[in-house]
Amino acid sequence: MTDDERFSLLISVLGEVPGSTAAGTRDPRIPEEVTNMSAGYTPGVPRLGIPAIQSSDAGMGVTNPGYRPDDEGATAFPSSIALGASFNPRLVREQGEAIGREARVRGFNVQLAGGCNLARDPRNGRNFEYYSEDPYLSAVLAAEQVDGIQSQGVVSTLKHYTLNCNETNRHWLDAIIDPDAHRESDLLTFQIAIERSQPGAIMSGYNKINGEYAGGHHHLLNEVLKGAWGYPGYVMSDWGATPQWQFALAGLDQESGVQADLMLWGKQPFTDELRAAYVNGELPAERLSDMVRRILRSLFAVGVDRWGPAPEVDMAEHNRIALEGARQGIVLLKNDGVLPIPTDRPLTIAVIGGYAQQGVISGTGSGAVAPVGGFAGVIKIGGAGVMGKHRNLFLFPPSPLEELEKALPQAHFDFDPGYTPAEAALTAKRSDMVIAFGIRVEGEGFDSADLSLPWGQDAVIDAVASANANTIVVLETGNPVSMPWRDKVKAIVQAWYPGQAGAQAIAEVLSGAVNPSGRLPITFPESLEQTPRPELPGLGTPWGTAVRIEYNEGAEVGYRWFAETGASPMYAFGHGLGYTTFEYSDLDVTGGDTVTATFTVTNTGDRPGADVPQLYLTEAVGERRQRLLGFERVELQPGTSHRVTLVAEPRLLARFDGTAGKWRITEGTYEVAVGKSADSLDLTAETTLTNALFGS
Repeated sequence: MTDDERFSLLISVLGEVPGSTAAGTRDPRIPEEVTNMSAGYTPGVPRLGIPAIQSSDAGMGVTNPGYRPDDEGATAFPSSIALGASFNPRLVREQGEAIGREARVRGFNVQLAGGCNLARDPRNGRNFEYYSEDPYLSAVLAAEQVDGIQSQGVVSTLKHYTLNCNETNRHWLDAIIDPDAHRESDLLTFQIAIERSQPGAIMSGYNKINGEYAGGHHHLLNEVLKGAWGYPGYVMSDWGATPQWQFALAGLDQESGVQADLMLWGKQPFTDELRAAYVNGELPAERLSDMVRRILRSLFAVGVDRWGPAPEVDMAEHNRIALEGARQGIVLLKNDGVLPIPTDRPLTIAVIGGYAQQGVISGTGSGAVAPVGGFAGVIKIGGAGVMGKHRNLFLFPPSPLEELEKALPQAHFDFDPGYTPAEAALTAKRSDMVIAFGIRVEGEGFDSADLSLPWGQDAVIDAVASANANTIVVLETGNPVSMPWRDKVKAIVQAWYPGQAGAQAIAEVLSGAVNPSGRLPITFPESLEQTPRPELPGLGTPWGTAVRIEYNEGAEVGYRWFAETGASPMYAFGHGLGYTTFEYSDLDVTGGDTVTATFTVTNTGDRPGADVPQLYLTEAVGERRQRLLGFERVELQPGTSHRVTLVAEPRLLARFDGTAGKWRITEGTYEVAVGKSADSLDLTAETTLTNALFGS
């Protein structure tokens, strides 16, 4: 390859958004014959059979923020946190395969998916794009999405490496953490996911880690990712996350969306500056070759160079996958006997708030997917900073109201917009039952200031619950909410951002056509006072302010923090109710090199349903330490049983020894438990593990 060809592979260029300005205009580096604009374009080398690289956001479907005016739309799948609530790896893989097909048919060969950052803070605007607060659950599910996408010959990323856990001034955020605790939490997520799926690319985060930018972090990129773990693929930056050419020396292989760097930092470092460094001998020829080799290796390993005709895309089948994801991701948090709603009674039901007469909402930012036929509505919210203009309320049709009318044909419905508490209470008072929708738009570039519902919705729900004791609340959010009205309502349903089929799934769960089976992938605290950072550093500071967040909880993220502090959350990690009941029995545990647990799950209710028994470490050689060791989604008919065997990943039982650079299991007694959530443990047992120093 010539030097020009090598350097051309080291950047990607944002596509044109017709009618926009700045970064959205057509870059002259994109050939005129390229019409399918996307998040990133890198020219190929036709004489060597190297295809052009075109990348698209994101993990919930193929996005189109105006790049392709003639694109009829893609499948808008449920948010990643909703799929996290399914605890169903197979379902996540199916979604990945569908996304890969829809990317492939558009000519996109890199999908910017695989979001696996841990939900360390319930205010983080992008938690809906990630799977959970737990390293193992997040790793297993992210790996399945990557495998699904790459099975279609499309490279998938894992992102955002690493500790991209808050959005407040993310370009200037310094995430401080103990290195060994980092290995036991966020880095372990990436390590396990990489081992299980071999993603073609890793996307670095915007933030710093312990003083060094993620995209220029020599230790994390060269020594850990590419060194200790032997990762063979390439590392791309996030869009606008490359302020210096020296990031190439620290392990970054490709600068993505170079126009974003020009806007933020006033330059495109991997163009003229990197070339000058090469000429001056500051960028070794071996490193340039390594950067190019890694990119090409991933394209060839995934099969991008061997594309034949585009696959058939069955949009009806993809909608089925989206529907099943929404069904399995909905979590029934509370039910005082009001659900399921009888389908054979002429009830008068008030549906209140949440734009439920129009559609279900989506998260905002680069992950927002334009569905086939378009949105039911787009309401511009706005906000400060570079992402402010992208902060919108997107509504997917059909509406929950019309789906409820189908599911409950004997009922009469009144809709109230939740415009004022007093007006909503009048509608509630004359009804047999209330279904109140609570929504909150969360997304890229913003953290929530608190856990309340915006636009006075908490006051509306409180008023309608005071007026009608039979109030059901359906929440469409990407994070926990404070629920000051919780004790007044009869049922609470967490629907997350459920995607284009979400309205149908909500109606099916409320009417009992579907038995809810989702489990919380993130702890719902009673208040922010229970979290490691009751006040979020930097919140409310102007765009461009340096922010330092100390993740003092270390590896004790989410439910682990609650176990350590002894606090009782509002709803624990793993919690979720249904319309049947399950019991666990006959726990048998063996030790040695790892923990193997076998037990029986029995459906003791009168309906078929799915359960997610969870295996936890609760104590290690006298130290209180909680870790999810395994889980299995089990579907059972009434009265039937299933024997489950879970084998723990040894690193979840170990501590990382930074001095040795290895994982260490200390010989002694380990206590494990099987339960329905992190704070509802039904069976316990002890076993003995042997000394071990292993891995890297």
